[in-house]
Amino acid sequence: MGPFLKFVIFNSGRPPLPDTGQWLLLALNEKLPEAVVEILRAHIIGLHHYLMLFIMLAFSVLFESVKAPGLGLGARYMFTMAVGRLLRAITFASTILPSARPWCASSRYSIPGHPHRWAQKYYVPYASDANAIRQVIERDIAYVDTVNYTADYLPDWGSMSFLIDFLRPNISEGSSWYSLLKKAGGGCNDLVYSGHMFVAVLTAMAWTEAYGGFSSVLIWLLVMHSAQREVRERHHYSVDCVVAIYVGILLWKMTGFIWSAKGGTGDSRLTKLGKIQGRLLQAAKDSDMDEVRELLKDVELGNQESPKQGPSKVMWLFASGTIFFSLTIVILAFTWTSDG
Repeated sequence: MGPFLKFVIFNSGRPPLPDTGQWLLLALNEKLPEAVVEILRAHIIGLHHYLMLFIMLAFSVLFESVKAPGLGLGARYMFTMAVGRLLRAITFASTILPSARPWCASSRYSIPGHPHRWAQKYYVPYASDANAIRQVIERDIAYVDTVNYTADYLPDWGSMSFLIDFLRPNISEGSSWYSLLKKAGGGCNDLVYSGHMFVAVLTAMAWTEAYGGFSSVLIWLLVMHSAQREVRERHHYSVDCVVAIYVGILLWKMTGFIWSAKGGTGDSRLTKLGKIQGRLLQAAKDSDMDEVRELLKDVELGNQESPKQGPSKVMWLFASGTIFFSLTIVILAFTWTSDG
C-alpha cells in the first residue's frame, strides 16, 4: 500500500484536512514559555527506542526483573501488533485521505498525469459537482460515460502483476516490482491510524503491566510527547494518534489471556480464604483448632496444585508458535526477495 496516493492522483493537489490538534499546538507555541516549546519540539524518543524497550522487557525475565513467562509477554506483544496492523491496513485502505504533507508524493514518486481508471470512472465525474453527487446518490450507479480511459503502462510482472493497479509504474521504473515496492516506504496518503503511536502505546501497556509505578508514568509521558510531535511535524493528523492510543489500549486488554497477570497466586489464595471465611470464623468461635488447621491446609494445597492446572502449557505453546512463525516469515521474505 506504499504509494497508494498514485492510485488516485487528485490527492496530490489537495490541501491537508483541517486539524484542530495542529491549531492547538500552534496556539500553545504562542502562549507557553520558549523552553517548554523547545522541549515539545525535541526528538526525545523515537520508534526504535520503543522497540528496544519492548525487547528489554521481553527478556528481563531472565534477570528476574519481570515475573515469568517473558516469552509469553513477547508473544502477546507480537500477536497484538499483528492484529493492530491488520486493522490499520483495512482502515486506511477503506478511505483515501490527503496527506498532512501535501508535497510528499511529488517529491518521492513519479506520479502519472491522470487518475487511475477506477477513479476516472467512479470519482472524478462526481468529485466537485454537487448536482452530479446528488444524481449518483439517487441513481446508485456511475451514470457518466467515461469510455475513453487514459491507459496506464502495463509491465510484465508475472504473478505480481496485481500490484500494477496500486504502484502504477512508468516505463523508467517498471522493470522490477520489488525495487518499486521498496521505494514506496510508508506512502503519502494519510494512514489511519498512526503505526508509530500504536507501537508506542503497546510498549507502554506492556511496561505498565510488568512494572507499574513511576517508571510507567514516565513511559506514558513519553508516549504523549511522541503523539504531539507526530501532529506537530505533520506526519499524522490528530485523529490518527487518538485512534492509535485507544485501539492499542483496547487490543492489549483483549489479549490479556495470553500472559498471566502478576500476583495470580496471591489473588487465588485470597479468593479461597474468602470462600471459607464463614467456616473459619465459626471454627475459631468454637475453639476447634483442628478444623482451623484443616481449612488452612486445604487453602495451601489448592495453591500448590493451581500452577499445575493453569493454562501455562497452552500459553507456552502459543508463545513458541508465534515466535517460530514470525521468524519463519522473516527468513522466507529475505530468501524469496533477495534477487528482487
